[in-house]
Amino acid sequence: MIVTLVLPEEISAELTQAANAHVESAGVLLARYMETPNGDVRLLARGMHWVPDDSYLVRNATALSIASHGYVPALAAAEADNSVPIWLHTHPGAGSSPRPSEYDRIVDEDLADLFRLRSGSPVYGSVIVSREGQSVCFTGHIESVSCRNDIDRLWVAGRRFAFAQNWSQDATPISEQFDRNIRAFGGEIQRVLSTLRIAVVGCGGTGSAVVEQLVRLGVRHIRLFDPDTLTASNVTRVYGSCPEDIGKPKVDVSAAHVSRIAPDTEVIPIQSTITLNSTAKLLLEADIVFGCTDDNAGRLVLSRIASYLLTPVIDCGVLLSSRCGGEIAGIYGRVTVLAPGAACLVCRNRIDLRQAAVEMLPRDEHQRLAAEGYAPSLPGIEPAVVAFTTQVAATAVSELLERLIHYGPEPAPTEILLRTHDREVSTNDQHSRSGHYCHPDSGKLGLGLTEPFLEQTWQG
Repeated sequence: MIVTLVLPEEISAELTQAANAHVESAGVLLARYMETPNGDVRLLARGMHWVPDDSYLVRNATALSIASHGYVPALAAAEADNSVPIWLHTHPGAGSSPRPSEYDRIVDEDLADLFRLRSGSPVYGSVIVSREGQSVCFTGHIESVSCRNDIDRLWVAGRRFAFAQNWSQDATPISEQFDRNIRAFGGEIQRVLSTLRIAVVGCGGTGSAVVEQLVRLGVRHIRLFDPDTLTASNVTRVYGSCPEDIGKPKVDVSAAHVSRIAPDTEVIPIQSTITLNSTAKLLLEADIVFGCTDDNAGRLVLSRIASYLLTPVIDCGVLLSSRCGGEIAGIYGRVTVLAPGAACLVCRNRIDLRQAAVEMLPRDEHQRLAAEGYAPSLPGIEPAVVAFTTQVAATAVSELLERLIHYGPEPAPTEILLRTHDREVSTNDQHSRSGHYCHPDSGKLGLGLTEPFLEQTWQG
């Protein structure tokens, strides 16, 4: 079982600030417990309740003593939020270690039963954070009455991404084949790429180009989603395909291509659409999702995942317009980064909600309503060219790298628009609507598993 603690950017910033202080700090981190279909666990941070200054009995660079009223109210908040209470404290200062001391272990033993009792959670968690360069390192675990597991990974999901592996665990080795990457952005980023779990939704021209670049960059955990089979016209754009693959599932074609490039990659093809409830839940295991689907209903699901699951989504779109006679009038590309708390695709007006509702209907139901004039027709086949789908895919993968490496402007824009016919690139940043599910005041960020899933209706 792999346990990942997912932090929104705001909470991560609080932890970094506390780790940089001159004295120890402590508090209770509230996180939703979410078990994935393969048995892993993701802890989705919902809020950080720091111990008030007047509740510290002893507080210096190496020790803490806290009155119970400094943390008990946070346990009531955990119960009200149906969250796991995680006792978190810092070992501050440059060069400090997050290794738990013997006293830390005694405190955990003393707090575990109380935390579970007062919060109503069967699980207790403990995390120690220290400073490591400009970021943090950590150790931590979760435990129930019957078992205990390390928190293996810490994933910061915001405008900027950050990853840390449990300090007590051995670092993932790096292959020499990535020497040129390492010369560009360093070994630590290369290690992060090999550890990330990435889902790609849509394996057509854009999606297959994203997969091609991810695996060559060193990503080694990939899930592929697409319900369709390869057609003759797909061969002109789908990376790794050839005429002999016509009729095969697109996900299988892409998976086979990945395995030829990097046989050590864990690649899982899923021939299904994420507009199905059971398929969408397979996205629970992803750290990042690339949205390369051209349907509105699929984008509606991805838009909610960024908020409810704290899973960043890098959504791609390509549009070619033509005049009569086949002359290209415009070549447009879009890459939108959906981070927790940022404007979703609905707030950005990037989804046709009426069309999404139609796409969610069973095919026979849609055909009946369309014949009666109650439903619009589904869109036809759009023009596509490999050079332009690849351009957008490269822009999307570049956004992943930029948000890990942090080489771009601050604050990072959340959308890139390409007008290739004009040779123009622009960026923008939009705010979420107050009260909408993507807004921090909605209470939906990190809500995790809900009934129904993502609090939306499903066709199956």
